[in-house]
This record gives sequence, structure tokens and C-alpha cells, in this order.
Amino acid sequence: MRERTLKHKYLSGDLLTAMAAWTLFFYFRKCSVDCIYAEPAVKLFSDANYWLGLGLVPAGWIALYAIMGSYRKTMRKARLKELGDTAAASLIGVIVLFFAIMLDDEIHSYKSYYVSFLFFLAVHFVLTYTVRLALTTHTVKQIHSRKVGFPTLLIGSGKNAYRTYLDLENQEIYTGNIFIGFITLPSHDTPDHIDTRLPGVMPCLGDLGQCRSIIEKHHIEEVIIALEDDEKESTRDIILAVNSIDDLIIRITPDAYDLLVGHVKVDNVFHSPLITIDNRLMSEWQYSIKRIFDMVIAVIAMLLLSPVYLVTAIIVKATSPGPVFFTQERIGQYGRPFKMHKFRSMYVDAEASGPALSTDDDPRITPFGRFMRRVRLDEIPQFFNVLKGTMTMVGPRPERQYYINLIVQRAPEYMLLQRIKPGITSWGQVRYGYASSVDEMVERLRYDLLYIENMSIATDIKILLYTVKIILQGRGK
Repeated sequence: MRERTLKHKYLSGDLLTAMAAWTLFFYFRKCSVDCIYAEPAVKLFSDANYWLGLGLVPAGWIALYAIMGSYRKTMRKARLKELGDTAAASLIGVIVLFFAIMLDDEIHSYKSYYVSFLFFLAVHFVLTYTVRLALTTHTVKQIHSRKVGFPTLLIGSGKNAYRTYLDLENQEIYTGNIFIGFITLPSHDTPDHIDTRLPGVMPCLGDLGQCRSIIEKHHIEEVIIALEDDEKESTRDIILAVNSIDDLIIRITPDAYDLLVGHVKVDNVFHSPLITIDNRLMSEWQYSIKRIFDMVIAVIAMLLLSPVYLVTAIIVKATSPGPVFFTQERIGQYGRPFKMHKFRSMYVDAEASGPALSTDDDPRITPFGRFMRRVRLDEIPQFFNVLKGTMTMVGPRPERQYYINLIVQRAPEYMLLQRIKPGITSWGQVRYGYASSVDEMVERLRYDLLYIENMSIATDIKILLYTVKIILQGRGK
């Protein structure tokens, strides 16, 4: 609730300052530069272009800020970073406006044009940053004075965990960690491994096996991993258990090796040296562009393929009894279930005896279903999932929870795939194809892990082009 309220304040502030900057710029351009216009302001504000800009320009600024991620994690904004982000957004926005908006005036000299540009840039930046600085400063002061903070879970129960707790609690500048409790490792929950002082300052909430449910129940925003030397081998399992949780910040206490090889970068001399794991695979503007790219491709595809939808639906209905579409629950981003839609390529009740993967000569597949699978025709209803935001154009294929449980037993790193949305096509499918066994799923996993470490719009375009090539060649399974 606090985060949402602050976000609304930033939105309102940006909207009002954008309107004020546009008004000042329009007045300056019409009434000041080279004294081109001499009419009073009352006539100026009767100009239709002013009112059109007053409605459209601020909306454009809000869209730009949203794409750049200005309204994400507003409670954790830093004033210096806010300065750079606001300056960059102001420069980009003003350049776009000067080339995209045609004002009904004449340019008598390039000097007046440059002066107008610099005036608009300066006014917009100063007004916007002043309001943002006031909001950020107020929030920072509330955090430093311990009036607000971030629910934090401590993973670990030994001396290192207790020392980390003291370091964070006794910082000269408080960073906002409100410790809800700590959890133990299942194999290290004996009295010998629990610092007796730790239960005196925070409760034990359970062990690692309950980690995800504890985080959801207590609305944890930050996890700090502070293990003993003989527990370090458990770090990977812990990260895999929590790294796919939405917007969770993960920090780890460094050991001597990390310090020696330079893995620890301290941003503030007053803060404890903790390694922060950034689970954001791309910057905010790249995520926004990817989402826009997905929606544009999905809309174009659905419009172009509308006759194909109709013909396919008729053939599916005519060639085998049952519904046209097949809907099944799959697991998406952050482990959230969603309904995935496909054209039905199997006979009704094909899995009456339980979940089963399809094979090349699967008798459950209808004759027309085999054709649809070869050219990926059964997948095209998933464009609806892309528009809904439960899927993306390119991303790891979504699986059922039943098979995820089997995969994780052999390859726990599969959980890393849940950091992003599942896709209609993927690097794993392009390189390996559909999997007909858990062994093949595990083999395909390495390609999907490579994808999430190399995510970009350019990579998505390459994968989409290869997917089209496979469809045209009819090499789908």
C-alpha cells in the first residue's frame, strides 16, 4: 500500500510538472524569442495547439518514464541516481518533441531554435527533478529514521547470521531492513548450529523447505543469506529456491575469497558489505520494449492469421469429435499457474490415465493434429496468451507442475527459468525441438538457460526468424 501511494505521488508530480513545463515553453516560444509574437498571454492560451499539447505531451512524458522504469520500486530510489535518470529522460523527451511536434510559428533564426530547445530542456528537468527530489528525500528520511522499512528474512542461524543482524541494526545510516525472522537449514537445525542469541532478537519461522511459503505469508521484500563456513555448499540451493520470486532482493554475506578476488562492490561506505544478486535479466526499458514488441507481433499475427483461425477451427471440429480448443494449466513466471490455449491436436480424453508426453508415433494425436504440429499451427491461439501478458513471444516453453517436479529432481536450476515469462517459441525449441521425455526436457534446459543469460530484442528476433524457417520447412514435432 505504501509503495502504491508513493508511486501515485510520483505520477501526479510528473504529470503536473510536465504540464507546467509545456506551458512555460509554449509561452516562451510564442511571446519571448525574438519578440516574434506580441499578443498577450490571454490570446496565447486560446491557441488550440497549446491545449492539444497540454493533453498529449504530458501523457507522452509519463509513457517515457514508465518505459524507463521510473515508477518501479519507488521506495528504494536514490537521489543521485534519480538525478541521472531524470536528466537522461528529459534530454530524450525534448529531442523527440522537437522533431515530432510542428508548432505553427516560423523559425527566424537557428539561434532562436536552439534557445527554445535549451529553455525547454532546462525548465522541464528542473521542475521534474525538484518534485522528485522532494519525494525521494522525504522517503529516505523516513527510512533512516526507522519510520518505514522493508520486511527482511534472514537465512542462517549461526554466528555469521547474528553478526550480520548486528551490523545492519547498528549501521550509522539505517538502510530499512526490518527483520521478520530467520530460517534454518534442515541439516543444520541442531542447537550446535543455532546461535543462542538469535532467537532472542527475532523468531525462527521454519527451515529452508518452507522458505517460499514463509516469504509469501510475511510479504518479505528482501532476503539476506548469512551461512557458516560449513554451510556454504547450500548457497546454490537457497538461491534457486528464492530467485524466481517476484521482485525479491537477495543479498549474501561475502567470505574471504570474495573479498580477495573483488566480488564485493560497496555502494555506500556506511552500509554492510553484502553481495546483491540482481535477478533482473534486462533493464526496465528493455523489458518495456520487449512487451511492446510482443503485443505488436501478436496483434499483427492475429489479424493476418484470422482466416487461418477460422479454417483450422472448422477442420478440427470436422475431423474429430470434441472441442476446437484445448486449454491446459501451465506454470508461468514466478511459479504462477495460467491457462494456455491451443488448437486441439489429440483425441478427447487423451490423458485419461494420467500426464504423458507425446512421441512421433503417438496414437493419441489425430491425423490433422500431426499436420498442425509439424507446422506449429496448433500453437497460434497462444497469441491470446501473449496479449493477456501470461506469455511472451520468445521464452522457455511452459510446463505442467507434474513435469516440473520431475525435472527439478534432476536439474534444480530449472527454477531459474521462472524468472521470466514462458514463450510461444524458445531457443531450446529451435535448437532441440519438442521434448518427448524428461531426459529430453533436461537436455533442452541448457539452451533455455543460455537464453535467459543472453536476453535481448535482437536475440528474440533471431529466434523468431529461425522458428518461421522451421515452420516453412515443416520440421516441427
